[in-house]
Amino acid sequence: MQGKIIRGIGGFYYVHNGSHIYECKAKGIFRKLSIKPLVGDDVEIEVLNEDSLEGNIVSILQRRSEIIRPNVANVDQAMMIFAITRPEPNFNLLDRFIIMMQQKGLPCIICFNKQDIASEEEKKAIKEAYEGCGCTVVFSSAAEGEGIDEIKSLLSHKTTTVAGPSGVGKSSLINKLQAQVKMETGAISEKIDRGRHTTRHSELIAIDDDTYILDTPGFSSLKLFDIDKSELKSYYSEFTEYEGGCRFLDCLHINEPDCAVKQAVKKGEISKLRYDNYLILMNEIEANRKY
Repeated sequence: MQGKIIRGIGGFYYVHNGSHIYECKAKGIFRKLSIKPLVGDDVEIEVLNEDSLEGNIVSILQRRSEIIRPNVANVDQAMMIFAITRPEPNFNLLDRFIIMMQQKGLPCIICFNKQDIASEEEKKAIKEAYEGCGCTVVFSSAAEGEGIDEIKSLLSHKTTTVAGPSGVGKSSLINKLQAQVKMETGAISEKIDRGRHTTRHSELIAIDDDTYILDTPGFSSLKLFDIDKSELKSYYSEFTEYEGGCRFLDCLHINEPDCAVKQAVKKGEISKLRYDNYLILMNEIEANRKY
């Protein structure tokens, strides 16, 4: 029997075959081969008890894609959810996530939630900063049900991994997108202005027959791996149209003279917020090379 892993907790994997969910263990051979089943995996199972819906995973079908954080398989795209305010968005973390998705070849949707409590100036600044980043940008309010139809359209017929820091309204938004699974929501801590972690494991949730979302635990940090300093600029799509105007073909857009990208930043044609994040990440890559 074939099915899809929708949840994995404590060594048990819950496999949905379209009509039932089977509680399964993975065969010992996977441990010997250092292969760990992932949420999103299409698998073959042997049924041990049909009445109690218990079985074993006997094989993992070939993965179309895999990402490390969150550690999930067979996703078609990613949606990153940030709040416009409360908590204030960490744009550097957002840029890291965008780069990670680009490395995996996954299209990325950026959803800025809580637009009902944000000013028009805040929305405008965010839109101008990220409209050229190569991602689809949407605004929503889970509290008011705003932007839900647009998001559903973007998710339709795909499996989408959904991630974001705690407290941004991720679980509330997921509750608006589907009715089958109600995610626990958490209030913002007034003392630290961050949300409490409410999602503790990755879970595949069906929106429609062929539309799934993978809810993943909130996170607050993300390291960049396997990027050379000469490669980083290729992940900033805003730079592309200006690079032909730089004096040097290998210009890194930092200290070089006659840099068209730096001129575009000064003119406001490239977001200073995004460029400053680029410099931060470049410094991090340089620092890691020393160790």
